[in-house]
Amino acid sequence: MDKKEVNSRRSFLDKSLKLGLMGVVGGAIAVKLADATAQEGEKVKVLTQDGKVVEVDSNAIQKVNHASHSAEYKVREGFPGRKFVMVIDLAKCKNALKCVDSCNKEHHITTPNAWLKVYKMQNTNQTSPYWQPVLCQHCDKPPCVTVCPVDATFKRRDGIVLIDNERCIGCRFCMAACPYSVRVFNWGDPKQPQLEEGYEYTPDFGGLPSQVGTVDKCDFCPHATAKGELPHCVTACPQGVFYFGDIYEDTVTNGDETVKFSKLIKDKAGYRLLEGLGTSPSVYYLPPVDRLVDFDEADFSYDQVKYTSSSNTETK
Repeated sequence: MDKKEVNSRRSFLDKSLKLGLMGVVGGAIAVKLADATAQEGEKVKVLTQDGKVVEVDSNAIQKVNHASHSAEYKVREGFPGRKFVMVIDLAKCKNALKCVDSCNKEHHITTPNAWLKVYKMQNTNQTSPYWQPVLCQHCDKPPCVTVCPVDATFKRRDGIVLIDNERCIGCRFCMAACPYSVRVFNWGDPKQPQLEEGYEYTPDFGGLPSQVGTVDKCDFCPHATAKGELPHCVTACPQGVFYFGDIYEDTVTNGDETVKFSKLIKDKAGYRLLEGLGTSPSVYYLPPVDRLVDFDEADFSYDQVKYTSSSNTETK
């Protein structure tokens, strides 16, 4: 996906927030805007939870006051009143790897320690293969948090699980406890860009900086969410594989399509990985049926490419 397409998606998100067409980063934003602009008795367009735009009387809209982001938001607590969720549609994935490339670039990952990987899945030679992106599942009951002896790994109220690299002692207990094998260890210098003078580290800002001897993983891009944008894997995917949203709002979007989360999961038989373990992941998958793209054996697999922060790839 070129820069123009990515900017177009992000522009869509910005407009959606202002018009109340998306509830990812603050469902009350649209209410505030409508209340401020509508006169008594005017009709105001709003989006229902089933994805329909309807007109309601401005008097029926209840004003919701929120304090500023800086006043309410705390790194270890997360965004107030939010519960983030991701849906991955396996029927759309063709292993373009734009998601991996964008994630690496935006998080300044300069080693093979990608936070997002795409695997070829096939049960037997007689069954059909498909591509499956795997990232941190941001579990509601994360075993990685339980085993961390220094509280470096923590879960926020908005569902996001993060790592504080300044607390991490590199014991790797969390890596052993994670059933999804999505954590990576910085064995050497991450070789990330020089930080500006006065920069203060925060564990929710794109994993920057990573540190030698500490663990990294997908962070669900809260630094993008704070700006009204979707995670980088979502905006980079040319097939619209990734949907992201707020389960409290019951709405998810891939930037081009906004749908009701509960209906999407029900209609397309959504499921979660290793459900029987009781970790309650926040990442859901839609099975690879009625595929929208062909499975191409000639496509690169993750293990065939080397990623750099400059967003270039080279065959090993």
